[in-house]
Amino acid sequence: MTEMYLIFLGLLVFFALVLIAKGIKIVDQAQVVIVERFGKFHEVLYPGINLMIPVIDRPHIMEWRSNREYIDGNGRTRSVPHMEVRSVIDMREAVYDFPRQSVITKDNATIEISAVLYFQITDPVKAAYEVESLPMAIEKLTQTTLRNIFGELDLDQTYTAREKINSKLLVTLDNAANKWGVKVNRVELQDIIPPTAIREAMEKQMKAERDRRATVTEAEGLKTSQILKAEAIREAEIKKAEGMKQAAILEAEGIAEAKIKVANAEAEAVKILANGVGDKANPANYQVSLKYIEALSKMTEGKDNKVIYMPYEASNVLGAVAAIKDLTGGAPQK
Repeated sequence: MTEMYLIFLGLLVFFALVLIAKGIKIVDQAQVVIVERFGKFHEVLYPGINLMIPVIDRPHIMEWRSNREYIDGNGRTRSVPHMEVRSVIDMREAVYDFPRQSVITKDNATIEISAVLYFQITDPVKAAYEVESLPMAIEKLTQTTLRNIFGELDLDQTYTAREKINSKLLVTLDNAANKWGVKVNRVELQDIIPPTAIREAMEKQMKAERDRRATVTEAEGLKTSQILKAEAIREAEIKKAEGMKQAAILEAEGIAEAKIKVANAEAEAVKILANGVGDKANPANYQVSLKYIEALSKMTEGKDNKVIYMPYEASNVLGAVAAIKDLTGGAPQK
């Protein structure tokens, strides 16, 4: 009888220890646990050691979405969404990488898009009780919002309005998810993939545009080169003309200065002759006579000159000789 009592007491202590162990709940940092008592919300357990009443209290179970990575046939790392059941709620910022989905643009072009959503649970009670499956609700809300936004845009606008799409998507999702105790922090479009035919047409268009820009750039370069070359030729001609002009001016100034000096010398010579001969003869006639004889001597120069032209009035030559004779006072002395 005593042995049976001891066994019963030992079993009772064992069950008591098991119940006490089950009543101790350790919550990790950045996590919370929602406790239900008799199926009704009771309290929220925060990080640290918490006590629960076994059997009476139980943690609320909710679905959670995670990504499983794998390597595809091309050696690329891919992620596949995976749904699991948890008794804890993670309060850290979560990232949902949604798979590609097809959407139709305003101009009836079918494209594939994928998005990344960053959100954080701010009210765990609302996240647990305001929606049946929080991950599924967020995913479907994101997909439908993307379809609505892209349905208002043309195909060309989808490539140039990423920031606008992200901002509009963020505002729409944040307003809708606020009821669920969720704060959407950021939404990013990853890929926008058009159909093959449209992609090929766009590549041809881009190639044609690049060729056009190259042709325009080449033409502008040739035009600029020709303009610079013409300007260089013009500048060279202007410089050359200015040089010739300056040379002509200097040459004319030199000739004028030489003539002035010759004239001054002749005037000085006449003045000296006038002082020398006094009243015997006219010095001007002497100068004219010398010029006349010099001109006549130049006419007789040269090897091939067989003909000598005499002035029509030959008496002028004799007059010039007589003038020289008068200046010297008679016949020249031998």
